Amino acid sequence: MEIRYSMDPGNCLMADTEELRNTFLIDDLFAFDKVQMVYLDTDRAIIGSAVPVSNPLPLLSSKKEMASEYFTERRELGIINIGAKGIVIADGKIFQLDFKDALYIGKGTKQIEFSSLDKDDPALFYFASFPSHTTFPTALLKASDVRGTKIGSLKDSNKRTINKYIYPNGIKSCQLVMGLTELEEGSVWNTMPVHTHPRRSEIYMYFNLDKDSVVFHLMGEPGNTRHIVLRNRQAVISPSWSIHSGVATKNYSFIWAMGGENQDFDDMDWVKMEELF
Repeated sequence: MEIRYSMDPGNCLMADTEELRNTFLIDDLFAFDKVQMVYLDTDRAIIGSAVPVSNPLPLLSSKKEMASEYFTERRELGIINIGAKGIVIADGKIFQLDFKDALYIGKGTKQIEFSSLDKDDPALFYFASFPSHTTFPTALLKASDVRGTKIGSLKDSNKRTINKYIYPNGIKSCQLVMGLTELEEGSVWNTMPVHTHPRRSEIYMYFNLDKDSVVFHLMGEPGNTRHIVLRNRQAVISPSWSIHSGVATKNYSFIWAMGGENQDFDDMDWVKMEELF
């Protein structure tokens, strides 16, 4: 498990491109037959992926970083599959996840295992985890059962659908909030106008980009913005003090995961356009 330490706004202002990428970019997700994990000091989040091909992959605790006997001993876990059909087994219960399906696994689940139905077309499991002080039941949500919220317009190049999976009016959790946003063809902007939410951190994982497309992810303080270039299936960490927005060379999708002081999706401190520099 890799450990990442965040920057404060002052260090971010002085950082060069390499330093920003080394701190905030997660660019090595979705390796075949591996569980990849990054532990963040920001809200003690863990971001990871599992791509089972040859054999099932167990999700194990990294005892040095987590000091636990099993992964969800004191944590909760949200999983979204962005690949072909796959299976997650949680304490003997079998859950099939198709493309864009989500699974929440509550604190106290001792055994978690990932597998693909077809090794030639594997599942691509992306997951986010935060500490949890109480237990909520494990729950599967099919993408077909999600009522997405359509916002934006083609005129403003930001017509998109926000699909909320793990949140107070969906799958119940302790502090994890997680979902998936899809931009329509001809739209390239997300989360503009921008906002911050100092009461929680957030991670974006961009996907559905072809090999010749990139996302310019905007971050930093409103008056001192920076950017990081991301490609398909890469993630970026957004500390609580930073804006988080993006524009790409084509439409795309991204998974967002949040944890912190509350679970209110609309808890945002909006930034006026004239305040951006």
